[in-house]
Amino acid sequence: MKKQLTLFMLLMVGILLAAAVFAGESKPAEIHGFNPASMDTSAKPCDDFYQFANGNWLANNPIPADRSSWGAGSELSEKNLQVLREILDDAAKHTTASAGSIKQKVGAFYRSGMDEKKIETDGAKPLDQEFSRIAGIKNTEDLLKVIARLHRSNVNVSFGFFVYQDFKNSDQNARWLYQGGLGMPDRDYYTSDDEKMKGIRQEYVLHVQKMFELLGDSTEKAQAESKSVMDFETRLAKASMTPVEQRDPNAIYNKKTFADLVSLTPNISWKVYFDGIGLAEPADTIVGQPLFLKEVDSMFHDVSLDDWKTYLRWQLINSTASLLSSPFVNEDFHFNSAVIRGTKELRPRWKRILSSTDQRLGEALGQLYVEKVFGAEAKERARIMVENLMAALRDRLMDLDWIGEDTRKQAIRKLNAITVKIGYPDNWRDYSKLAVDQPAYVLNVMQADEFEFQRNLNKLGKAPDRTEWGITPPTVDAYYNPTFNEIVFPAGILQPPFFDAKADDAANYGAIGSVIGHELTHGFDDQGHQFDADGNLKSWWTPQDEENYKARATLVEKQYDEYIAIDTLHINGKLTLGENIADFGGLKIAYLAFQKATKDKPPGDVNGYTPDQRFFLAFAQGWRRNIRPETVRLMVATDPHSPTRYRVLGPLSRMPEFLKAFGCQSGGTNINQTLW
Repeated sequence: MKKQLTLFMLLMVGILLAAAVFAGESKPAEIHGFNPASMDTSAKPCDDFYQFANGNWLANNPIPADRSSWGAGSELSEKNLQVLREILDDAAKHTTASAGSIKQKVGAFYRSGMDEKKIETDGAKPLDQEFSRIAGIKNTEDLLKVIARLHRSNVNVSFGFFVYQDFKNSDQNARWLYQGGLGMPDRDYYTSDDEKMKGIRQEYVLHVQKMFELLGDSTEKAQAESKSVMDFETRLAKASMTPVEQRDPNAIYNKKTFADLVSLTPNISWKVYFDGIGLAEPADTIVGQPLFLKEVDSMFHDVSLDDWKTYLRWQLINSTASLLSSPFVNEDFHFNSAVIRGTKELRPRWKRILSSTDQRLGEALGQLYVEKVFGAEAKERARIMVENLMAALRDRLMDLDWIGEDTRKQAIRKLNAITVKIGYPDNWRDYSKLAVDQPAYVLNVMQADEFEFQRNLNKLGKAPDRTEWGITPPTVDAYYNPTFNEIVFPAGILQPPFFDAKADDAANYGAIGSVIGHELTHGFDDQGHQFDADGNLKSWWTPQDEENYKARATLVEKQYDEYIAIDTLHINGKLTLGENIADFGGLKIAYLAFQKATKDKPPGDVNGYTPDQRFFLAFAQGWRRNIRPETVRLMVATDPHSPTRYRVLGPLSRMPEFLKAFGCQSGGTNINQTLW
C-alpha cells in the first residue's frame, strides 16, 4: 500500500524492522551454514569483504523481472509462498468450511481476488458509490464526512488518524493525527532538484492523467485534473516533515487538548470528522506535525471544493487501482513498480492476492501456516539463542567504559524488561466480526480495511495489549518495538538459511544471531535509548553519558555519510543512524554470544575456514542482495536501512575481531570510538 501513515506505524509507532525484506536465491539443500560457492575468492577479504563473501552469487543471480531486488532469503520467502498458496488454494476450494471459521474467511477472501473474470468485467464499477459520494460534496462539512469515510477504508487522504500508545504514558492508548496524503513515496519526490526526481515528477503527472482517463474522463479534463492533484500534493509535501525529522520522537509528540486542536486548525470541524470515523467524544490528541496540519487547515480555506473532489477521486483510485481490472493494475504497476522501483514485470496474480490476504487476515492465515510448518523444537532453539544474546548484551553493558553506573543500572533494567516473542502470538486476533461477503474483491479489501480501522479505534479507553503482534507469523523479518520494549521473531524467519538446525553455531550466530542482536540493540539506538524500560519516552541517561552517546553516534553518522549508494548519491547518515547502530551492536553481541556458547567445546575448521571466519562469512552472506538502481534511490530517500553492502562493510570496519580473523589492518578507522 502506498501509505505514509503505514510507514510511520511500521517505523515509529513501535516497529523498527530488522532488515528491509529478505529475498534470495535457491541453493543446494545439502549446504548448511555459509556457502563457499557464493564466494569470490579472487577478491581480498580485507579490501571488500562483501564481494569476497558474495561475489559469485551476485554475479550469477540476476534480479527476476517481477522483483525490485533479489537477496539472501528468497529461498525461504519463496518456500513460504508455496506453503501459503497450498493453504489458500485448499481454503478457497472448500466452500463448505464452517461458516465464520478462519478457513472459510481466508478462503472466501482469496477466492474473490482470484476471480479474474469477474474483476475484469467489473472494472472500476464497484467503486461507483464511493465516487458518487465524492461528487455529492457541497460544503466543507460534506468534505470532512467523506474524508472520514475514506480514512475508515484505508484511503490515504490529507492526513492520517490512528490509535496507539501515548509515548509518555505507555500504559494508555491515545489518539494520533499524522501527516499523509501523498501519492508518491515521500516529500523529496515533489521537492528535490535532482534530475532523476524531476523525471519521476513528469512521469507522475502522466500517470495521474492516465488514471483519470481510465475512469472515463476526457484527455483535456484529465490533464487539468492531473495538474490540480500535483499542485495539491506538492503543498502537502512542502509542509511535511522529512524522514530524518520524523526520527525524533519528541518532535512528533505534540499533545493537544480538543480546544487547542480547534485553535490550531479553525477551518476544520473536528467534531464532524470524529463523528464520521466513529468517535463521539472530543479528547486530547497527539499531533505528529502541527505545521503540516496547519497547511491542511489553510487548504480547507483556499482550495476550491472542485479541486478537493479531484484530489479525493485520485486518492481513491490510487489506493484501489491494484485491486481492479487489468488497465488499472497495469497503470498502477507502471508507475509504482516500474518507474519508482525499476521492476520489469507484474507479479503473478496468486502472489498479489496472497500478499493482500496476509495483509488483511494475516493472523487467520498465520494460524493455518503455523499448524503446518512451525514446531516446538524450532521455537525452543530460538528462545535459547535469544537468551544467549541477551546475556552477551548484559555483559557488554557491564563492560562499557564510557557510561556511568547510574546509566548502566538503568540500561540493565531495560534489557531485563525486554519481552521476547517467538514464532506466533499467544493470543490470536479475533476475526469473528469481519464478514467477507462483498460482491467484488476491491470491496472485500475495503471492508477488511474498515474492520482493521475499527479494531484500532476500539483500543481507546483500554490499556495497550502487550500480547499483540505487529507482523504476521509467515513474515520473513523481525522487529523491536520501543513502546512495548519487546523483540519479535515470527516463524517465517526462523528457518534456513537464517536459522538452520543442521548448521553449526558459527553459521547460526553469524546469520540469525546478528539479527537477534540487531533487534536487542534497537532498544539502545539513537531512538530506542530515549524510551525507558516501561516503554515511556523518558530520559534515563545522565547528561554526561548522553553527551558521550551523541559524540559516538555522530561518528557512525559521518561514516555512513561517506558511503556512496549509487552514482554520486550518498547514504543519509542521519536517516539510517538507528539501523546502523543496531547493525554494529547486533554483530558485536552475536560474536560475543558465539564465543560464550562455544567456549567449552570450540568448533574446528571447516573447508579451510576458522570458526570466527565462518561466523563473519555467514553474517555477510545473510545480506547478499542485488538491487535495482531505482530501488536504491527510493531507499536513500525513504528507508532507514542502508543498502546491504554497507550493512556488512560498515560494522566490520569497526570490529577488531573481524580484522584479526582475516589478518586485516584497521584502515584508519578508529575502532575504539564505538558505541559497542
